[in-house]
Amino acid sequence: MISNLTEVNGTRKQAEDSRSPLDKFMSILPHFLRSLLLAITFSFIAPLLLIAVGLITFVLMSHLPIIQNLGTLGCHQMLKFLATFGDGHPLQGCLVIALTFSLVGGLFDTYACCQNFRSN
Repeated sequence: MISNLTEVNGTRKQAEDSRSPLDKFMSILPHFLRSLLLAITFSFIAPLLLIAVGLITFVLMSHLPIIQNLGTLGCHQMLKFLATFGDGHPLQGCLVIALTFSLVGGLFDTYACCQNFRSN
């Protein structure tokens, strides 16, 4: 009975190896697109959350009497940094950073998928 399972598994493996590279790619295309979409989405959201947490932290710090100056200065510097990337607008700078991160995340996911496809 074990030998039958091995033969069946061996036959399956042999059938998979006989497919053309285009057939192999088309079979993984839905998985690749889903992975790419998730990588781009998470890579876009991550810097937005990081920037939001930083700004919220500085705003909360500016309400405490002991570190009020530090919180105000940190918030001002962070907005100035974002305005540098956004042509004078902090919100545009935030979007530019998020779009750049999503592009890099998509490229990295594509590279990882191609390496995985090449090794199989």
